[in-house]
Amino acid sequence: MRADRTAMSDQDYYEVLGVKRDADEATIKKAYRRLAMKHHPDRNPDDAQSEAQFKAAKEAYEVLKDPNKRARYDQFGKEGLSGAAGGGFNPGDAFGDIFGDVFGDIFGGGRRGGGTRNRVFRGADLRYGLVLTLEQAVFGDEVKIDIPKQDICDTCDGNGAAKGSSAETCQTCNGIGQVRMQQGFFSVQQTCPKCRGSGEVITNPCGSCNGSGRVRKTKALSVRIPEGVDEGDRIRLAGEGEPGQNGGPAGDLYVEIEVRRHPIFGRDGSNLLCEVPIGFATATLGGEVEVPTLGGQVTLKIPAGTQSGKRFRLRGKGVKPVRGGMTGDLLCTATIETPVHLTKDQKKLLREFDESLQSKASRHNPKARSWFDGVKEFFDDLTS
Repeated sequence: MRADRTAMSDQDYYEVLGVKRDADEATIKKAYRRLAMKHHPDRNPDDAQSEAQFKAAKEAYEVLKDPNKRARYDQFGKEGLSGAAGGGFNPGDAFGDIFGDVFGDIFGGGRRGGGTRNRVFRGADLRYGLVLTLEQAVFGDEVKIDIPKQDICDTCDGNGAAKGSSAETCQTCNGIGQVRMQQGFFSVQQTCPKCRGSGEVITNPCGSCNGSGRVRKTKALSVRIPEGVDEGDRIRLAGEGEPGQNGGPAGDLYVEIEVRRHPIFGRDGSNLLCEVPIGFATATLGGEVEVPTLGGQVTLKIPAGTQSGKRFRLRGKGVKPVRGGMTGDLLCTATIETPVHLTKDQKKLLREFDESLQSKASRHNPKARSWFDGVKEFFDDLTS
């Protein structure tokens, strides 16, 4: 068995892992993980051959994962490493490397980095729903808002410690922010439960923030609303979110637009919509009606014989799109209003008028005549 181990120690590192000489880091790591899991002594008790293969794979991986060691090895072979990859064999340490180097990539942990004390974190983004009138959305505005958020404590400047004191190095993890739990062959590194990964503990917390370094504040902001915004649009205020940690940048504030329902106008993209009630006589004889727009009233000409549902377009009376383009139109839909609360004389006149139409119904009511003809043809087909 000693001869096998000697032959294995002389084997090329790339051959040990079964990879090509130009293999990238991910390929090398994948090959090492496969061999380490296959030949680990915990899975192969009392198997000296598996132990030797496991040790060889670990030795090869320790060299090839390091760019400097790999470069020296490629140029000078093992003699160029000067014992850099050497060291005693400890199955527990090796299996800990598997968890730190491989599984750490999946769960975000691992041996590299050592806690969160020196890591920079960006602050959280915030969202605020802003309700606008249709006029504000169309023409733009400047709106004052109050944003409640977590901000840096002024008393302790965000470090969480009372005046005259400071955070101390965590004695549980010695400031690393992580601790190693080992049982038998298994060695797993996890966040320190004492300092929660920061590497420091506060023994004398600030009275204003209770040691968190953050307090609840309300900040007044001025938001410029560009003309043409619509329901669901977002306005980003950079740096107005919650503050970062360890000097990290603050998050952003996203103002989400909601538009209050208007009593007269609706909206479809860059076009405005409205219904215009028209009297029976005006619809029949033609005339003019006053139509409201967001910029004031305009006169709309109604041609004789206008039917209910007829749509009129007032160009340029809509919305200028927030992202540029032509201003939309105002689309007015005619709604013929039926007279109500008629007097006896009015009813009599209306009946006489209706009778005068019946003699030439096809001429005066072409849609009705066409509809009745269609109904008659439908029933004739059913009975034939």
